[in-house]
Amino acid sequence: MANQRVERDSMGEMLVPENAYYGASTARAVENFPISPRRFSRRFIRALGLVKVAAARVNRDLQLLENEIAGAIERAAMEVADGKLDDEFVVDVFQTGSGTSTHMNANEVIASRALELLGAARGDRNRVHPNDHVNLGQSTNDVFPTAIHLAAMDALETSLLPSLHRLADSFQGKATDLQTVVKAGRTHLQDAVPMTLGQEFSGYASVVRHGIARLENSRAHLSELAIGGTAVGTGLNAHVEFAPRMIVELRRLTGLLFRRAENPFEAIQNRDAAVELSSAVRTLALGLMKIGNDLRLLASGPRTGLNEIALPLTQPGSSIMPGKVNPVIAEAVNMVAAQLIGNDATIAVAAMNGNLDLNVMMPVIAYNLLDSLELLANAARLLAQKCVDGIAANVAQCRAFAERSGSLVTALVPILGYDQSAALFKKSIAEDRPIREVVLESGLLSAEQLDEILNLEKLSGRERP
Repeated sequence: MANQRVERDSMGEMLVPENAYYGASTARAVENFPISPRRFSRRFIRALGLVKVAAARVNRDLQLLENEIAGAIERAAMEVADGKLDDEFVVDVFQTGSGTSTHMNANEVIASRALELLGAARGDRNRVHPNDHVNLGQSTNDVFPTAIHLAAMDALETSLLPSLHRLADSFQGKATDLQTVVKAGRTHLQDAVPMTLGQEFSGYASVVRHGIARLENSRAHLSELAIGGTAVGTGLNAHVEFAPRMIVELRRLTGLLFRRAENPFEAIQNRDAAVELSSAVRTLALGLMKIGNDLRLLASGPRTGLNEIALPLTQPGSSIMPGKVNPVIAEAVNMVAAQLIGNDATIAVAAMNGNLDLNVMMPVIAYNLLDSLELLANAARLLAQKCVDGIAANVAQCRAFAERSGSLVTALVPILGYDQSAALFKKSIAEDRPIREVVLESGLLSAEQLDEILNLEKLSGRERP
């Protein structure tokens, strides 16, 4: 057939596009899995490339590969890592549960490009073989989980954690700016005792800081690599020095502190480190959704809502109502949070499907985990830059609500008792009058006493040592 060539694998011949670097195994997978348009991310393909770069160097140093062949494989694998051959990775995410199809996609692409670098014809399996040479000392079962950990750690360290620190700093800075703005607290969406807007925002900063801590705690297990365990963890067909040398090389290539899995059998059977990291992401997603909803409530109005804060104006909010501006950044972050929760559920179900000696849903774990890390990083950065940084307080509105809150009566309980204070509260609400006015009218306390007891700054804790 025109513009195609014949390639072979262990199952026989397949037609492959003439200019493709991939071979028969990849073409077979493309034919077998026409399920979705989803492909692995740049970060994951980079991780696969780096594993193959490291393997070529280690196998050369162990004198298991000729220098010329190892050098060509290393150069080709680095091109994969650098994104120069991304268009060659054509296999659907929904494929064999071990990820063998995408792994062989990488092996075939690297083998073909190495042959090209050597001046040989693509498909010359005697000169550079995708299994015998590119995959020497390796198995999908240890390479794929290793690539997951490499890609996830890279996303965590270079993208997600910096974005979250930026968001936490933004909330903390806003907490400092708003520390003197007294407002009514609200519990159960009902009026509560006074607090400051700064105190409220300090809670948001703490949510993010706690999220960062949980993510950082996941490093301990994410740093463990399965490489060298080959098929089931025994290391069959791998040189005894292959695994420790791979760890050294991958540390050098990534600048990250990876280590050999404490138990290679667990490292191949289970994807618990991915579950742990995803769970930390989900926990923070829940917190961010709560914060997003809080910001929407606090900014609601401007005439018929709380209107205690103003969010930055970003874009027109309605195609029919002129002048309307909506809290779109908070809404976008909430949708990201919903997606992260769904990704985590998928990862949890996939992690259960480690049957005996191998998890067989690794591709969907890899795809959803990296998607979550990237989405959360982008959403956190956006929330800080386009929303939190520009929030302004409506000081007068905040104070007015604080002064009208019937729950100010709580401060009178030590003097008047719970029951009498409750009666005053009910009268205040029934007559829609400030609690101070009702108490003063009752003659139970003087104006001077009320000034002292109902001091909003004192009640909010601002004047406490």
